[in-house]
Amino acid sequence: MVDLTSEMAGLWAALGPAPAHRARVIQFASAASGEGVSTVAREYARLAAVRARKPVWLIDGDLTQQGQLEAVAAEADRFGQLGKPAQASPDGSCFFAVTPRVVGRDGKPVPAARLMTARPCLGGRLWVTRFHMEALRSGHRVEAIGEPRYWDALRPHADTIVIDAPAADRNDMAIILAPFVDMTVLVVAAESTAANEPVILRDEIEAVGGRIAGVVMNRSTYRAPGFLKRLAG
Repeated sequence: MVDLTSEMAGLWAALGPAPAHRARVIQFASAASGEGVSTVAREYARLAAVRARKPVWLIDGDLTQQGQLEAVAAEADRFGQLGKPAQASPDGSCFFAVTPRVVGRDGKPVPAARLMTARPCLGGRLWVTRFHMEALRSGHRVEAIGEPRYWDALRPHADTIVIDAPAADRNDMAIILAPFVDMTVLVVAAESTAANEPVILRDEIEAVGGRIAGVVMNRSTYRAPGFLKRLAG
């Protein structure tokens, strides 16, 4: 078990609470695999849910390697029991596209939004998504789409929407979604990250109109080098 409550409390204080009139969408991303983005995103979502006025949504954006729901279920003492699954889209929109379209047993196309569900925990304060990758077959491809419809549809139902984006060395989702979220937080595993990788990702996100809110150093005993201190502001 990894408990980052104190560290996430500092991040929550730095970012401030979500606006009362509009849910905030925060994307957690990293330049390379193994930086600990999923853990940081999950811990931040948990803390935000405890303090939020409305439910917090944790979007597992790593569609081909889902893990958030399983991790939450494994820590029932901290997240509570999972509730029944529900559709993760309020209006049938989604932030991904599946090609070619999935066909059901009845021979009819299955809307992409039906491939993602969400389950509540923390007494309904936190909802965690799961993309049903098992519904896809050989030849199917799932990719993020760059449009705001899904996020706009979900905002009225949430206080904060936390996106656990896949690492940029495997997938472009963090860059594709960056213009449509309120902020991106970069996660850096201090002992392993090459000096230029987070800087390149920052530049790519800012080039498409995204906003970098800060950097989370995923090692508490690590002393950040100068370039990362400048990157984090």
